[in-house]
Amino acid sequence: MTTVLLVRHGLTATTGHVLTGWTPGIPLDDRGQAQAAALAARLAPLPLAAIVSSPLERCQQTAAAIAATRDGQQVITEERVGECRYGDWTGQPLKKLVREQLWRVVQAHPSAVTFPGPGGESMPDMQHRAVAAVRDWNARLGKDATYLICSHGDVIKAIVADSLGLHLDQCQRIQADPCSLTVIRYTPLRPFLVRMNDRGGGVDDLMPRADGHARDRGAAQSDAAVGGGSGGADPGAPVNGRADMVNGASSIPAGAAATSGQPSADTRG
Repeated sequence: MTTVLLVRHGLTATTGHVLTGWTPGIPLDDRGQAQAAALAARLAPLPLAAIVSSPLERCQQTAAAIAATRDGQQVITEERVGECRYGDWTGQPLKKLVREQLWRVVQAHPSAVTFPGPGGESMPDMQHRAVAAVRDWNARLGKDATYLICSHGDVIKAIVADSLGLHLDQCQRIQADPCSLTVIRYTPLRPFLVRMNDRGGGVDDLMPRADGHARDRGAAQSDAAVGGGSGGADPGAPVNGRADMVNGASSIPAGAAATSGQPSADTRG
């Protein structure tokens, strides 16, 4: 099975205030750089077959921080995981856009949205090209690969919705915070959402298994774990030196997967 780590870029000066879109020259701010460095350190033990990134600067910088811990591993640019093209909305303050009639459609019925103006993209087209990119990279890197894609909030939410078999209209129930980690495993029968919007967990459960257990072929690797499963670990073994598995799930420090507390699933780039 192929494991894809979806990373949203770190914070910029405009994140949460302006719909940046494809506006050039928007780098990570000091907070975003610190987020990227922390995520890079957290992922450092995990071998990555490739580091793929949106062409936009904020993603390139986030991906470069991750690559910097890996003996000169290069970042591969992939335009199909770039931000949704917001057309005339690009560069507009969110407090202005929220008053637009289209805003409610983006919230409730994104599959009907095409952003206005020259170059405005539909949200279904965005989802299609992003999911196609993931599938192409899965095939290129192979069924035993673990790799990373650094992208944007709306793009990651659209990929997650596809992995769960959800209609695109449900994507606004999904959250992808700055520099969060979302993990999807693709098997021959179905994807499995392993993590979503993780901002502090370890990577032990993503490591290759020395006994080959995680590489079993056939239908078994595509089967859902009846009863909840052991979370990819030996149910009786210590986790990070602690035997803290409860019903197959390791205990997570408070706040490890905290969300930003946004009141709604706003489009925030």
